Amino acid sequence: MTQENFTYNTLSGVTALSASIRDFIHKKHSHEEYSLGVTLHGIQKFYINGETHAIEESGVMLFNPGDLHCCVPGKRRTNLVYTMLYIQPELFAAATNEKKPLRLTAPVSHDPKLARDIINLSTAVQHSDNDSLCHELLVNLCSNFTSRGHNSSSRSDNSFISKAKDMIYCELGHVLKLDNIAAEFNMTKFQFIRSFKAHTGMSPYQFFLNSKVIRARKHLEAERDLYATVLKFGFVDLSHLNRHFKRVFGVTAHEYLTHSR
Repeated sequence: MTQENFTYNTLSGVTALSASIRDFIHKKHSHEEYSLGVTLHGIQKFYINGETHAIEESGVMLFNPGDLHCCVPGKRRTNLVYTMLYIQPELFAAATNEKKPLRLTAPVSHDPKLARDIINLSTAVQHSDNDSLCHELLVNLCSNFTSRGHNSSSRSDNSFISKAKDMIYCELGHVLKLDNIAAEFNMTKFQFIRSFKAHTGMSPYQFFLNSKVIRARKHLEAERDLYATVLKFGFVDLSHLNRHFKRVFGVTAHEYLTHSR
């Protein structure tokens, strides 16, 4: 029997997830934020960039915005307990005091200081209302990722992908029309699909659905209105939103709204 518990809290622009699962599988997805996590109990197995990684207790997971990945418990009938932080790119940049976006170059770390910094910030977000404390802990965490530290490099986004993503974002409340987007690049629909997937690891439609869910979560946090979110992002009904929401966040939109603060 599947056992799962996901709790999200947001403070100072940082979202913290506390999760305990046994059989739940996160389907292939990505986030717009930097996603940093620590395994607290059990083994977490995840797939990224064509490779499989198994993270045991105190191991750290590091995902860049847009990194395509999926996660599963590494042992059957054993609870996996972990925490994740989701940090917006602009907030991450401000906290690292870097002029260019940083790309985390390895998805796994066993640095005990980094693990402690993630856990400390996650605990503060989940159990404190102190913005000043959270900002201080965020700076401590992000000091691990400056260009002078380990595990990072500067990058600039590919202009084709950047423009293609922006065009898809404009369609999130509508039906995705690939012919119109492909025409902007003088490509056929099929050329565009192949090129987009080669750059991002997911098809344009997968990216479209993934982005709808991510933006829907932000709208839900701001408006606290399930049905307004369904309408704004063009979901067929609440069950349609809930189904896709759970694939990414582990809970339905209704559960997220009920239990998050």
